[in-house]
Amino acid sequence: MPNANDPTAVIRDATAAVAAGLIAIRRDIHAHPELAFEEIRTAGVVARELERLGIPHRNGVAKTGVVGLIEVARPSHVIAIRAGMDALPIQEATGLP
Repeated sequence: MPNANDPTAVIRDATAAVAAGLIAIRRDIHAHPELAFEEIRTAGVVARELERLGIPHRNGVAKTGVVGLIEVARPSHVIAIRAGMDALPIQEATGLP
């Protein structure tokens, strides 16, 4: 169990606990690229994961965006995380999946 006063250890341990699942989601999204404002499947993947985690969210923001909201006890503390989910129209040239 990490020391609660050591944020680096807490973050490292929390990250290790979810890394495999996050990598699987990233690989799934990468295997099914969608161009801007066409990310219907990708938005569904994100929304399902938020639902699984019990995070309230809104779909259809700016057409295909998904916004989740995690409320905390001290509302004066806010962290925003933004991620793009669209792909570029290129062919994979590495030979990797």
